Order: sequence, then structure tokens, then C-alpha cells
Amino acid sequence: MTSPEWNRIEPQWGRLYPGSDRERHSSYPSAGLTPGRLAAIFRAADQGDIREQMELYEEMEEKDAHLAAILQTRKVAVQGLEYRIVPAAATGEDRRIADFVSAVLARLDFDQIIMNILDALGKGFSVNEIIWGVRDNRVVVEAVEWINPKRVSFIHGEQPQLINPDGYTVLTPPPWKLIFHRCLLRSGAVVRAGLLRAVAWVYLFKNYALKDWNVFNEVFGMPLRLGKFDAAATPEDREILSRAIQSLGSDAAAIISKNTEIEFVEAPGRGGQENPFMAMAEFCNREMSKAILGQTLTTDVYRATGTYSAARVHHEVRRDIVQSDADSLAATLQGQLLRPLVGFNFGWDRSLPVFQFYAEEDVNLREMAETYEKLMAMGVRIPPDHIAEVFHLPRVKGTEQDT
Repeated sequence: MTSPEWNRIEPQWGRLYPGSDRERHSSYPSAGLTPGRLAAIFRAADQGDIREQMELYEEMEEKDAHLAAILQTRKVAVQGLEYRIVPAAATGEDRRIADFVSAVLARLDFDQIIMNILDALGKGFSVNEIIWGVRDNRVVVEAVEWINPKRVSFIHGEQPQLINPDGYTVLTPPPWKLIFHRCLLRSGAVVRAGLLRAVAWVYLFKNYALKDWNVFNEVFGMPLRLGKFDAAATPEDREILSRAIQSLGSDAAAIISKNTEIEFVEAPGRGGQENPFMAMAEFCNREMSKAILGQTLTTDVYRATGTYSAARVHHEVRRDIVQSDADSLAATLQGQLLRPLVGFNFGWDRSLPVFQFYAEEDVNLREMAETYEKLMAMGVRIPPDHIAEVFHLPRVKGTEQDT
């Protein structure tokens, strides 16, 4: 039973505010990022000023292809699940409420909504605004709009407030206007809960390795240009030789005196030793995969040496994570989207339908058919509608499902 004063709450129509050009601007904190700078960004976020942390997270996803891919994998795993709205009870009124909610959600771009809400996996939270409207004398959801996390402030606690376009004052949102989804990976402050915070240090060290690798390749990949001059060479001859060597680096052509000589000295091979920069980058990638996907076998197949049973274990780990993400998202949608939708239209004392994500399990139909055949031979009655559902058979009139 909800509080009586909620019966008097009306939907907040329109947008809280349309945003501002300031959202597109960034200080690009990843440029020249150092351990000291990263620690300062985290300290500011812990005190409630999360703007630079959010900008860093944006750049991390933009710059690191591996990180972007595994984050996208975790989001898409939930996005690919089917969902259903289950009536709270087997009464006509509860079915009518569930049908109404299903019809409202069917008009929305629900795949995009799921992706926007699951932005919380990386950043620790996501805030989306519900745009309410009226259709056929019913309050409906016209859209659910993503709010840039740079517009969010946690200066005054763990509940989100929105930063006004002036960039200084904050707005406390009205009831039933926002969907605030938290990443439930660890206890504590919401600004420290995201997966990107967990891998930020690994991201930094990987960038150091890649930068050093590029410098190394620039030097190691080019032969040393060694100029030799005769002892009797004049200063003018030496200057000409120096300019010639420098020109060979870019123009690959030069004119020198017969009394001088240019020799190209090839860098010695590494003798088959492992590239330390590549090893460091791959190590960082594996650490990111473990932090975000809970395993590495599905992302580092080319280096995998595990057995089929190990692969199955890794798959089960990932399936558990997907289910956890789906359950958390379903609870948020039921409490923050279905609750006001049912309350505004049917009353706040009505029982809520249940929002469920589900995935069809892979079923060996041959084994299932043999099992059913044995059960029926033992006298077990299996309803025809159940068999039709399991084997995806067309509905046949005259069976129990039509009675």
C-alpha cells in the first residue's frame, strides 16, 4: 500500500529542460593522463563533482577498442533477452492492467531504452527522463530520454540532482520523472560503483605501454644512418654530410661528396623474445575482460589453452552475470516506470504487474520428444498446448487448449 498523498500527484509534463551546448564540451581529461591526475579526478568525484570523471569515462570507451567491445557485449547480452509483463494475479482487472502496460511499452523504442539505462554498468549509474503524455484519456509514456551524466550532481547525497544550464545551481527532480538505475556491483557510494572505475588504472597503464611501443617502433623500425667523413674534411663538408643524413630520413635522397660516406646500420633482432609492450597490453586487456565479463575465454580465444569444460564454466559465469544485470534492470523498471504508470491510471493501491526478462534455453527436441514419449507410455498426461509450445507447433482446434 502506497502513501495516500501519492493519489494527488500529477505527472510532470514536458522536459525538465532541454539541455545545453555545455554538454557537448569536454576538458578531455585523458589527454596526458598521469596517475596523479587520475587520482585527483577520482577525489573530486568522491566529493560529488563527477563531471571530469564522466568525461574520462566517455573517452575511455571512445579510445580503447577492447574496452568498448566488452562493455557493449555485456549490454547487448541483456538487450537480446525477451521481456514480458506478468499480471499480479489471475483476475480480470490485473490482466487488464498488464495488457495496458504491455501496450504502452510496445510503442517505445525499448531496445534503445535498455541500452541507455545500462549505461550504469560502466559509469555506476544512469539517469533517464520519462516524458509523460496522454492518449485515449490515459496517461502514457511518450518516450524515455537519456540524460548526459555530466548533468548529474551528487553534491547533496546519493540521490541524483540535475545541474541547470547555468552550470552552477542544481534542480531536485519531481517524483516519478526520472529513472535512476544504479550499478549494483559493490556497496558504497554510487560514483565509485561503475565498472569503468574498476578498470581506469588498467586503462592508464595500457596507454603507457602503447605509447612506449609506438616510440620504440619508430626507432627500432628505422636503420641508423651513420655518416663517415675523411679526417681532412672541411667544416663545410661535414655540414653537407649532416644535412644529407637528415634529408634521408624524410626525402630518401641526398647529394654528398665522394670524400664522405653514409652507412645504414640495421638494428639487431630481438632473438625471438616476447615483445614486452604487447605482453603488457594483452595483460591489461585480460584484466579488463575479467572485471567486466567475469572471464577471458570468450574474448581471448586465440590464446586460450583451456578445455571444453573450462569454456563451459566461463559461459556459465557470463550467464550468471547477464541474469544479474537483467534482474536488476527489471526491478528498476518495475519500481520506477511501471509503478507511476499504473498509479496514474488505475490508482496507487493497485498491485503491480511483474516485469520479467527471460531467455529461451537451448533444447534438444529429439531428446525432449523421447522423454515425453516415455512419460506418456507410463500414463502421464501432457497437455497438447504444452507440447505445441515446446515444439513450436501450430495451434490445433478441438484440443484442450480450446476448451
